[in-house]
Amino acid sequence: MKKHNKIAKLRRMPIILLLLLIINSACSQNKKKSNDTATTNEKVLQPNIIYIMADDLTTQAISAYGGIYKDIAPTPNIDRIANEGMLFQDVLCTNAICGPSRAAILTGDYSSKNGYYKNESGGKFDETKWTFPQEFQKNGYQTSLFGKWHLGSEPKGFNVYKYHNSAGQQGHYWDPVYNENGVDVKEKGYSTNLSTDFAINWLEKERKQNDPFLMILQYKAPHRPWQPDTKYETLWDDIEMPYPATFNDDYKGRELTAGDTEMTMDYFSRRDMKLKEPEHLKGKEKLAWAFYGAKPGELVQPENMSYEEGRKWRYQTYIKDYLACVKSVDDNIGRVLDYLDKNGLTDNTVIILTSDQGFYLGDHGFFDKRFIYEESLRMPFIVKYPKLIKAGTVNEDIITNIDFAPTLLDIANISTTHQMQGESFKSILKGTTPKDWQEGMYYHYYEFPYWHHVQPHYGIRTKKYTLSHFYYNIDVWELYDLEKDPNQMNNIINDPQYTNVITDLKLELKNLMIKYEDNKSLSDFRMITDSDFGSIVDHEDDETSVQDILTNRKTTNEN
Repeated sequence: MKKHNKIAKLRRMPIILLLLLIINSACSQNKKKSNDTATTNEKVLQPNIIYIMADDLTTQAISAYGGIYKDIAPTPNIDRIANEGMLFQDVLCTNAICGPSRAAILTGDYSSKNGYYKNESGGKFDETKWTFPQEFQKNGYQTSLFGKWHLGSEPKGFNVYKYHNSAGQQGHYWDPVYNENGVDVKEKGYSTNLSTDFAINWLEKERKQNDPFLMILQYKAPHRPWQPDTKYETLWDDIEMPYPATFNDDYKGRELTAGDTEMTMDYFSRRDMKLKEPEHLKGKEKLAWAFYGAKPGELVQPENMSYEEGRKWRYQTYIKDYLACVKSVDDNIGRVLDYLDKNGLTDNTVIILTSDQGFYLGDHGFFDKRFIYEESLRMPFIVKYPKLIKAGTVNEDIITNIDFAPTLLDIANISTTHQMQGESFKSILKGTTPKDWQEGMYYHYYEFPYWHHVQPHYGIRTKKYTLSHFYYNIDVWELYDLEKDPNQMNNIINDPQYTNVITDLKLELKNLMIKYEDNKSLSDFRMITDSDFGSIVDHEDDETSVQDILTNRKTTNEN
């Protein structure tokens, strides 16, 4: 009866009104189909992500950041990412050493929460921890890892992995051993080229071409011992490289901290300096010869050179080898970019270039990292994604490596119930900084005395100041005004003009320590430094016993 009444009403309805109802119904159906199609397209267009991390790469070695090497040793392919994307000036490392930084990036948490504090006697990364690649994999992404891992435990969240598995997972530059999906394989060639070969082969032949992917490409280079590809071994033999402005730092006012390390130009080994090894050396004898120079009182330099001549000779050898290794990294990044261009993937692929921390290239007379000082604290960080980021932009917000994981997930529109200490900076990539974005960051380095004898310390870094406390067997505070003293040569902790600044910074520091669950006593911090959490690997190879030579005790590989 009701149906009959409805039909009768329709018959009495003016023809124009009836047509309008039919048209409106059709539009509604088309709109629903359109929305369904948009949802489907959104899934198809979920961005690919290629995360590239070079080990010990520093901003001073990238021409997009400027500096004294930019015209001598340009990095055109890395610069291309910057020119077509966003270059970050103030991305900072929460614990400036390889393994702990990688753990912080994977988990989005500080060392105090993810449990991976140090390389030396730091054990293996806890493989039961949540990591962002697992979340990508769970949400339909194809995931892969190529190159350096250096966390001891088996990588989780990857469909495919091939990582360096010799020299305590540091890897070798030439003819390296890779763990290829659980099987060790010795490959022939130069590691930077090989890792890229694996990556491009996966992109071309092994992945599903229509599904989104996350690829992590982590180069060994330019980590010590800085062995260039053959074609670049003599690239700068006929020139003298410039010296950093702080090369002759005398560490006045910082004698117990910066002035008491084993990472100056006096601590390069025979292997670092590429001296020819005597024939027929084997085992411990071979290692002892190669690593001579890494201990106090073992100065490596040609005969008849004065101390100052030898110091400059060591720097020149080091910087040329380091930058030559970077050149190969840049070449191989170019290979990846070219692949994306040729295969129509550029517009829908996020490219990230970074490092595990910064590095000293003779700055303050140092090599290596570890300190809260600018050269090791600042990480190169450059992102290109045409759909989100305006080309040629520069950002100066304070961002830390625990912010990477939530940001990558946010870019991929992946939601997770897992809580991280880091925060997404996707809006910053789009050009808008949140009003409540962090204005200071917390730093903590725990390892001592090996390698390089850098005192454990924690601190706060804001836009204007660096305040730090060195605490293991000394009790030293340092303060630097970064606007007046960007090279951090003058410790002003006892300057009465900064009394109120110090009070405020110490309060901010305390609040950050509470926020990031690292508000422990100094004795607890020292206990972490002293604790032996185990070795990063379960078996020795030809370089995992280096510490037997240098420290007369059984420990892990060099960091």
